[in-house]
Amino acid sequence: MRPCPPPAKGGGGLAVVAGLILVVLLGSALALWRFVDTLPPLDLTQAELRSTVVLDREGRLLRPFATADGRWRLPVRGPQVDPRFLAMLTAYEDRRFASHPGIDPAASARAAWQWLTAGRIVSGGSTLSMQVARLVEPRAERSLAAKLRQMVRAVQLERRLGKDGVRDLYLALAPYGGPVEGLRAASLAYFGREPARLSFAESALLVALPQAPEARRPDRFPHAARRARDRVLDIAAGQGVITPAEAQAARAEPVPAQRKPFPMLAAHAAEAAHAADPAAQVIRLTLDGRLQASLESLATERAAAFGPGISAAILALDNRTGAVLAQVGSPGYLDASRAGAIDMTGAIRSPGSALKPFIYALAFETGLAHPETQLDDRPVRFAGYAPENFDLGYQGTVTARRALQLSLNVPAVDLLEAVGAARFIARLRAAGARIELPRDTAPGLPVALGGLGITLTDLARLFSGLARQGLVPNLTRRRDGPSAEAPPEARITEAVAAWYVADTLRGAPPPENALPNRIAYKTGTSYGYRDALAVGFDRRVTIAVWVGRPDGNAVPGLVGRVVAAPILFDAFARFGGEPDPVPMPREALVTTTAGLPPPLRHIRRDIPKTLSAALGAALRIAYPPDGARIDLGLSEPEPVAAASLALKALGGVPPLTWMVDGLPVGESPRRQSAWQPEGAGFARISVMDATGASDSVVVRIE
Repeated sequence: MRPCPPPAKGGGGLAVVAGLILVVLLGSALALWRFVDTLPPLDLTQAELRSTVVLDREGRLLRPFATADGRWRLPVRGPQVDPRFLAMLTAYEDRRFASHPGIDPAASARAAWQWLTAGRIVSGGSTLSMQVARLVEPRAERSLAAKLRQMVRAVQLERRLGKDGVRDLYLALAPYGGPVEGLRAASLAYFGREPARLSFAESALLVALPQAPEARRPDRFPHAARRARDRVLDIAAGQGVITPAEAQAARAEPVPAQRKPFPMLAAHAAEAAHAADPAAQVIRLTLDGRLQASLESLATERAAAFGPGISAAILALDNRTGAVLAQVGSPGYLDASRAGAIDMTGAIRSPGSALKPFIYALAFETGLAHPETQLDDRPVRFAGYAPENFDLGYQGTVTARRALQLSLNVPAVDLLEAVGAARFIARLRAAGARIELPRDTAPGLPVALGGLGITLTDLARLFSGLARQGLVPNLTRRRDGPSAEAPPEARITEAVAAWYVADTLRGAPPPENALPNRIAYKTGTSYGYRDALAVGFDRRVTIAVWVGRPDGNAVPGLVGRVVAAPILFDAFARFGGEPDPVPMPREALVTTTAGLPPPLRHIRRDIPKTLSAALGAALRIAYPPDGARIDLGLSEPEPVAAASLALKALGGVPPLTWMVDGLPVGESPRRQSAWQPEGAGFARISVMDATGASDSVVVRIE
């Protein structure tokens, strides 16, 4: 019997080695499982915090805000980044990023071999995912346990977020020196623009900085920054991301010597929006960023030309929607010499003569006057109050149109006395304007010339109402956020009266070197030359301008027509497009003075306005009563034959003139008349006597 051959030499040894390897692997797997089990759940709450960014209506950046701990970490995603940067990033940091599960086995094996042979860490073998893991859970130690933790977190990140999510987290968290974190903040800080378009040199620098953000900061260590950038360019050229010629040209570009300030367009509007919604990371306003930048530049240039301490404010409103298109609160938010931090669009100031158009609108609406009514511009005293024109001269007899275009003071005060100062202030407040009167004083005739306070914002809203058939818009400032139900739009005047004023102001003499009949506008100069204002509008937009000192001190020569009006016309030119006049309502009466009913041709001074009271009761409409609903059968499916509405007045001095919606119905020596409506709806019925006294009611015809 032949003996069994002895086992081959080394066979048992291989089995033992294989067994040992298996044991080591199983032990390592068990140890890794126990290590993973000891880790807390992956928490991305802090990593996902971003700076609040305020955007314009098209999504352009107006102003970012630092996070609560003072970091600039702006939101950004891969599609918003120049593809050349992304290609350089993966070529330099992680060539196999698209294929590995968060850990690159080849890179890890190379790093382990170098560590075993050299006795120290030569390269880390980190992937982009592992770098993100380190940024999410920053740890100071460089140990095997820390590296193992990064590897575990990298795999977890990839499983939770996917490749795009991990990349976007790197773009948001990568350090770039100081408080600047993330690619978008770095691109704005070092190059002054968004990372959507970057040169090869800029891309390479932004790839290199996160490796040693403090040691390579170009604003402190430009030579180190250049060397790191050029190394990235060499690697990118070696891997075919860019050509050698492109790398050579990129090396010739200088590195930025200092950081640039972050954008601060519409600083006041952005700050107010952020204060109202501090938890929002993205706030989108209705502002037009390009118009905002242009008007800020305009305000800065003009304020500098006017001298030290002078500020300026500009507000632009979309007449169709009430959206704020531009809000320039000052020439420069950080300019302390001009109190730039004060938003002068919301400051209470005297409007000077800027509110005169609304006195005329009230007179037109009540039937007291028409644009072609003749007014007296002569020296006169109203119970101790003697207004004078700005130039101390008088025009004699002028039409209401001409008096408003020339901003004559005496006719405006005369009309205010007729319509009533208290009624005028009540109408402004009912339209939503905040009106401040001198303490402990009742509304008086000086309010016609600026004896009250109002904000530039409310002034713009009122003028916008003239462009919108008398309806004052509710302002909108946010394109996003919760949509609250807007209150009903208030009315400053009737549609016909609004057009009379708009058509009149369109013919106002323009400032020097400006074209006439382009926009409807009005200027104002406050008492003592403290405020210069100009407000203009067409069908599309209303723009309001204020110039003065925020502290309220006088500025010699600060006149609205000379200082504010040129800025207004320049602002309209920057808005662009051809001005679009306010359309004429069908009910408007276009005629000459001779074509008006006799009581409307002239506000007579030869018959005292108190004569009617002396002769009997004051003029008032007895029928129909104000607010009545009158059924004339006009709302039926088949309306009955046209019926007339009886009109009856009490008091007053005949002859009486009746008007409906601004159009004359007829003149009667008696206190009765009749009107035949054309259809159902609301109607304003007015009556005027020989002295110019008037009354009006609003009724609904059915």
